[in-house]
Formats: sequence, C-alpha cells, structure tokens
Amino acid sequence: MAIEIEKKFMVTGEDWKEGSSSTIYYQGYLCSGSGQTVRVRIAGDKAWLTIKGKHTNISRLEFEYPLPMEDARIMLTEVCEQPIIHKRRFITKYKGFTWEIDEFYGDNQGLVLAEIELESEDQNFPR
Repeated sequence: MAIEIEKKFMVTGEDWKEGSSSTIYYQGYLCSGSGQTVRVRIAGDKAWLTIKGKHTNISRLEFEYPLPMEDARIMLTEVCEQPIIHKRRFITKYKGFTWEIDEFYGDNQGLVLAEIELESEDQNFPR
C-alpha cells in the first residue's frame, strides 16, 4: 500500500519542455466516481492497473499492479469508459524536485497539467 500526496497545476508556455524526457500514455477508467478510480494505463512498453482511494486533503491511497500489454490494450478498447485519454508525459527537474507535465491530445487537446508528488502534505516546494 502506498499513499500518494500530489499537487496539480495548469501550465502555460512551453519553457519546461527544454531538456525534458517524454513518454506517450494511453489511459482509461474501468470505474470512477465518489472520488475513487480504477484505471488502466499504457506508457511506452509497460502497462498497469491503478486503484486510487478517496482524497483526504491532497493525499489518497494508491495501489498499482503490472498488467500484460495485450490485456491492457483489450481493456482500453473493450472495457474502459470512452474516450480513452491520450497524452505525452514530460519529466523535468526543477530546483531538486521532479515534475510530471502532461500534454493532452484528442478530446483534451490543448490541456497541459503539471503535478508534483510530495513526501508530506505541508512540504514546501518551488513553483
């Protein structure tokens, strides 16, 4: 069991792309509601199932399990709620912190979100 503590922000501009590595993601939700989600995700050559509990402030329980790639592809096309989320995730370092910045395609074209995972809810970090 793991506890996820994260903050998310909308992003403008593209300065953060320089020097960032990136991976294409496809993800779909088997169920979502009441603040809990069950998600299938493919990133590069890996796939997994993620279960997230309800938020308590900016924290929540998170469980992640690897999936066979073919199972994940079938779940995304045949089982998950549609439309599937398609995005490119950039990883960038800033002042000792790792940021994940998602640039969305398809139905969410133009949306760019940054998230940072923290060690505690009151941890300070540079923006």
